[in-house]
Amino acid sequence: MNIGFALCGSFCTFSKIFPIMESLSKTHNLIPIVSDIVAATDTRFGTAKENWNRICDICGMEPLHSIEAVEPIGPKKLLDALIVAPCTGNTLAKLSWGIADTPVTMAVKSHLRNGRPVLVAVSTNDALGTAAENIGRLMARKYFYFVPFSQDAPIGKPRSMVAHFDQIPLALQAALDERQIQPLMLQI
Repeated sequence: MNIGFALCGSFCTFSKIFPIMESLSKTHNLIPIVSDIVAATDTRFGTAKENWNRICDICGMEPLHSIEAVEPIGPKKLLDALIVAPCTGNTLAKLSWGIADTPVTMAVKSHLRNGRPVLVAVSTNDALGTAAENIGRLMARKYFYFVPFSQDAPIGKPRSMVAHFDQIPLALQAALDERQIQPLMLQI
């Protein structure tokens, strides 16, 4: 099974994302996709080159990282499912409004033309703020499924929510079966 795995710039979550990618790569052919920010940004959580190399090591190929590279995903029916993890508030907003101006958002748009699942793993400091509307809009759309999530720091960051990345494999199977894994919001 060909699974797209798109990473957005919530760099603090990469240490949790990479082991999930490694696990999935044992049973699926992972096609990596990265946002412009992931491809180019050095952070305290690692350099762009380190992240790029890690993704290459896990997936056995370089990530798709341009609009031109991801556009054929739909016409060629390249993916059975597409995971967006981590999915930032910026990407949530663009997906919610149908904006396809990054490699990740174009990959989703292209993939959706085939009526196949998109699995979203939220990671945003504003999930219970402005991003809540965008999460709700995507929850109401066909083919969008979510990895269960919860507040990650309710005292210090009361609007922040992060997916339980360890549930990506279960949520992926549910999405492939055209159902939303439950419960969607978990207690921490």
